[in-house]
Amino acid sequence: MRSALVIGAGVFGASVADRLAIEGWKVTLVERFEPGDPRAESGGETRLIRCSHGPDSFYASSARRALALWRELGEDVLAESGVAWFARRDDGWEAESERVLRSEGIPVERLEPSQARALFPSLAVDDLAFVLYEPEAGVLRAADAVRALVRRARSNGATLMSGRARPERDAVRLDESRLEGDVVVWACGAWLAELFAELVQLRVTLQQLSLFDAPPRWRGPGWVDFDGAVYGHARVDPYGVKVAPDVDGPAVVPDERPTAATTEAIAKARAYLAHRFPELAGAGLAGAPTCHYSLTTDGEFFFARHPEHERVWLLGGGSGHGFKHGPALAEHVAAVLAGETEPEPRFALGDRAWARSLRTAGFGAL
Repeated sequence: MRSALVIGAGVFGASVADRLAIEGWKVTLVERFEPGDPRAESGGETRLIRCSHGPDSFYASSARRALALWRELGEDVLAESGVAWFARRDDGWEAESERVLRSEGIPVERLEPSQARALFPSLAVDDLAFVLYEPEAGVLRAADAVRALVRRARSNGATLMSGRARPERDAVRLDESRLEGDVVVWACGAWLAELFAELVQLRVTLQQLSLFDAPPRWRGPGWVDFDGAVYGHARVDPYGVKVAPDVDGPAVVPDERPTAATTEAIAKARAYLAHRFPELAGAGLAGAPTCHYSLTTDGEFFFARHPEHERVWLLGGGSGHGFKHGPALAEHVAAVLAGETEPEPRFALGDRAWARSLRTAGFGAL
């Protein structure tokens, strides 16, 4: 039986451990926190799952495959509420996405702004050219999703170990123990930039979220305002309505990340809420957590063999849009590790040119 060490039980690591365990590998998954911990890159409340990626059909297809795999984990993980894209231009990101989705056979609807009002109890559309609606997209409960992946991996024989891992050539140092495997997959999110500084180039940024109270009739779609650099969702129990500015936040050290959003960030989120969903202008604040992004220059993930250690692989660079892809990416990783295919060239290590974002048109610090 082939053996694998997977370091990091965020969505990438948990997905890989789950897939390898399903395929009969002996898997050891190592995590310094508990799976789904809010300090981790994949912790916290929710993530959107959507297939729209502008002109990029690769990620559209990946998200579509991931959606099918997330469905296998059940309704507690995935709320198929749909996702609405608020298009401010006729020829922007949303129009590019529509062309790709239709060519890939992925369900999508173009709504007139007046038609889109039916999606939410209150929606201001005066600044919108149209709304692109993905009816089969939705919201993932992030911490629950990670825990479900780990739980299934363990049910298929994987072992979960707790501790802070460090690389030791082609092995893993875990406290006083030295762990070895046929392969070692380091999937530690932002911490990869510290562990493999000579190989991994990441900007780690602080992202601030706001959650607002809303009555039950506010259950509904996720939404993205790409040109406005804001996203969120209607009410998802038990969190409420989410409003999240999606510009790149200030640099942060992941272990020193503050746990609560600033008053200024909350005020900006509330102003957007009042603008787009006027009925909720006075909604109470249910929470204001933070998260962090580990951004590559081009927004692409990386998955590649360590140049000096044949058994060691590096996986990361979620870049603020990776969560949804976890199970589909894990299928690719498993196929590569089994020798069935070559790594996707876009995931290679090394210098990358700047490229258009795959999640927002907004740039710069909050």
